[in-house]
Amino acid sequence: MSPPNLLEFRGRRAVILGAGRQGQALARFLARAGAQVTLSDRTPASRHGKAREALADLPIRWVMGGHPPELLKECDLLCLSGGVPLQSPLVQAAREQGIPLTNDSLLTLQLAPCPVVAITGSSGKTTTTTLVGQMLAHGRPRGRVHVGGNIGTPLLDRLEDVGPEDLLVLELSSFQLELWEPTLTAQDLQGLGPQVAALLNVTPNHLDRHGTMADYTNAKLNLLRHLRHNSQVILNRDDPVTGRLAGVPDMLPPPSWEVTHLLDRTRERLAAQGIRPLLFSRSRPLDRGAWLEGETLLVQGHPFARREQVRLRGDHNLANLLAAAAIAAAAGASLDGIRHVAQTFRGVPHRLEEVAHRDGVTWINDSIATAPERTVAALRSFPPGGQTLVLLVGGRDKKLPWADFADEALERVQFLIGFGEAGPMIVETVQERARERGRRAPECAVVRRLEDAVRLASRIVGPNTVVLLSPGGTSFDAYRDFEERGEHFRRLVQEVTARRPTLTSLG
Repeated sequence: MSPPNLLEFRGRRAVILGAGRQGQALARFLARAGAQVTLSDRTPASRHGKAREALADLPIRWVMGGHPPELLKECDLLCLSGGVPLQSPLVQAAREQGIPLTNDSLLTLQLAPCPVVAITGSSGKTTTTTLVGQMLAHGRPRGRVHVGGNIGTPLLDRLEDVGPEDLLVLELSSFQLELWEPTLTAQDLQGLGPQVAALLNVTPNHLDRHGTMADYTNAKLNLLRHLRHNSQVILNRDDPVTGRLAGVPDMLPPPSWEVTHLLDRTRERLAAQGIRPLLFSRSRPLDRGAWLEGETLLVQGHPFARREQVRLRGDHNLANLLAAAAIAAAAGASLDGIRHVAQTFRGVPHRLEEVAHRDGVTWINDSIATAPERTVAALRSFPPGGQTLVLLVGGRDKKLPWADFADEALERVQFLIGFGEAGPMIVETVQERARERGRRAPECAVVRRLEDAVRLASRIVGPNTVVLLSPGGTSFDAYRDFEERGEHFRRLVQEVTARRPTLTSLG
């Protein structure tokens, strides 16, 4: 007997874990395809009123408040939202029973009726994905460009509106990519990969979920393991992991990460398929790809912007622009489309987003910074001594190193306010680092909630001050996601800027 077609859904019993955006997209798609759908979430039904209302016209069984083992008794396919780890007891039980796994990103790639561009990385992927989408939209002669995946709205339940001349641009997280394994999906994934695949960088992130840098890197590399022979790959020449993957001689990740063998095997696999990666670099000229030469950004040797024409803040965004130009060019964007977006794009919400400027005080929302490395990048957007910098940090720690952040904070931050679960730890780390280096620490305070941090900041600001929310931790101690945290920050800033701040000391 031949194995069942796992992409034939009519009559199949599908269980979906997680009722967020990805879970809802899975539920809509599978129910419309004729599957018997059960949607389960660990949080109580009272948290999902909008979701239930949005899916009310579909025959979906809801199981709220947990993932009981009984879900597997009538399950042919287990579908995971990004927030559900492979280590979940129900997922482990499904694997032991031989139940195949899938998620929205894998199904999107398998069923896409048009070419796909897929982008992943530890940082910069949302900005880069947005840039690529706009560059292609401005610079393709035909077809529409659909941007989604881990950014904005999943595209799985919208594929019926996608035509063969269109293009999908997907942002993918390690949570989505870790499932792209034949042993988990019970499918041959060879040749499944996107026509254009980009790995921007790999730095410590999500170690609370993946455990080790090797496991985290392995999940990212899944993007490059199932490519077709004519796929194009874009890599960052300046990042130790992706530079090693590209075969750059002087690039070597820290030995403690134990990722070199994974990178070498993946590089050999790409070479065997005849795939020669395109590179982007902010540090040196290249013979192909995209690079910064002096003050000029070039793609395939053609200038498309000068540094002073770029409206995005920070050198890390120059890298994002170079990556986007290389990716968009590989996907068929015109030079005019690349140039137009590079010189007009002002940024994505929650990413160094200016939300208010009043009385010489600039308030900036960088809620996307859920790792200390992201906060370091944000801090480097502000020259030491160029302004008074008030930094709001906190949230939930992902078990990541904070030493580099502490050093950067000592150089650039005048007032440090910690909030949430990780706030006290972060402030203590900076103070301890100051003692170790014989440096003066910023004035520090610890508060419970973001609203307390914003109100305190409003009382200490003066002319030429930047108040920067760049937490370094996730939002899950108090919010659904970083976007909800950023929107709350925006509302809080609107409240406090409606009245004149009064200078005080943290004490």
